[in-house]
Amino acid sequence: MYRLRIERLLLILIKISSSQYNYQYGDQIHFPYSIAMLYSYITSKEDLKEKFQFEKTFVLRDKIEEDIKKCIPSDILLCSCYVWNWEITTYLAKKVKESNPNCTIIFGGPQVPEDTNGFFEKYPFVDILVHGEGEIILENILKEYLNEKNYFNVKGISTKEIRTHPQERINDLGLIPSPYLTNNIWKLVDNLKDLKWIASWETNRGCPYQCTFCDWGSATFTKLRNFVDDRLFKEIEWFAENKIIYIDCCDANFGIMQKRDLLLARKLKEVALKTGYPEKIRPAWAKNSSEKIIPIAEELKEGNILGAVTLAVQSLDEKTLDIVKRANIKFSKFSELTETFRKHQIPTYTELILGLPGETVDTFKEGLETIAQTKIDTVFIYNCGVLPNAPMNVKSYIEKYKIKKIRSPIMLVHSSIENRGIQEYEDIVTGTYTSTLEDLKEMRFYSWSFLTFQNLGILELISKFYNEKMNLPYMK
Repeated sequence: MYRLRIERLLLILIKISSSQYNYQYGDQIHFPYSIAMLYSYITSKEDLKEKFQFEKTFVLRDKIEEDIKKCIPSDILLCSCYVWNWEITTYLAKKVKESNPNCTIIFGGPQVPEDTNGFFEKYPFVDILVHGEGEIILENILKEYLNEKNYFNVKGISTKEIRTHPQERINDLGLIPSPYLTNNIWKLVDNLKDLKWIASWETNRGCPYQCTFCDWGSATFTKLRNFVDDRLFKEIEWFAENKIIYIDCCDANFGIMQKRDLLLARKLKEVALKTGYPEKIRPAWAKNSSEKIIPIAEELKEGNILGAVTLAVQSLDEKTLDIVKRANIKFSKFSELTETFRKHQIPTYTELILGLPGETVDTFKEGLETIAQTKIDTVFIYNCGVLPNAPMNVKSYIEKYKIKKIRSPIMLVHSSIENRGIQEYEDIVTGTYTSTLEDLKEMRFYSWSFLTFQNLGILELISKFYNEKMNLPYMK
């Protein structure tokens, strides 16, 4: 009788499937952190947790056909979307709707466009789009799902019929239970022996900058909100206890909260030295890095978990930086910083973006000339991607700077070539008012040459010899 009662209870639960597809890097892959945050929040609500049953999250790209079949009995499908999983996610959603027309399909994440003009005509199998932070919005969607399924009063969503007012951002992040400390993350994935899980980790949300090429989870130019220190310290211990080898820090500007981030770095060091975990942490360092972050980097270095510190410039042309709203540190300061970091034996890298509006072949080469004179360890040069909700994708901005773009197979440097499955794409710039496609090809030639010598570790030695002995410019 008891078993029968339990079975009847399970039958009335509303089944939620979810996807957050990612790529493997060797035997490593990211936890479905975004879905886990939603799950942790919803199951903290007494009026919801007894009514909804969350299934395991779909993560592995080579399991797509199995995932589609698993959704046949699903009532709701939640999809966490970004540029690296858009094609596979829309494929999943389309096939699920074909086999299960009554399934409510909800898309969220940074790839969900703010401008929904034409979206539902192209993707008619999507029922609801979530804009911005999803926790409170999903709570309100599920409450309405239990009632009349009338979503007019749910903030922060779009459907085929409506677009509602934005949902206010969550100021008290303590409202969201940790998916790690609750062990909810293990309810969404299998702890497979041949797979190592990478932990995404937020210590804060928001970004005070407004670079036009950037869309940090649709949170650019927003107030910083912190998770409390005690939670973060306990999460560090959880990572060690669960033998998490790699932490991918999701902060837009790690080190910007200097005192707090120093304490986190110290805790990470202590735990790593004691347990051997994590083996590495990869933060996105504060946009305007300075000598103030050296103590933070030194703590991580002493714990043997530091990769390298970003001294990102994106461009060294003042006009270009003004156009993309990216205020860089002065080059004299940048050069001093690279010298200071090297003296402290802290590895550094810098980033340039190829194709920014305002950049020309000459200014780009001048930028490389400048970089070559520093003590920077590694240089990365990326194509200028145009993300859906970045300011660079606004129609007036595109028209003003005559931006041309093309849909290109996505660059995947942090993934293995096996099991990639469905091809993903990104939009990249192929021309602006200051550079043609041929100009960009020439910039790419200089980029390839520069990076080849730089990353082989011989650019500094050879170029310095010719520069000092024969007064030859680095680019020459």
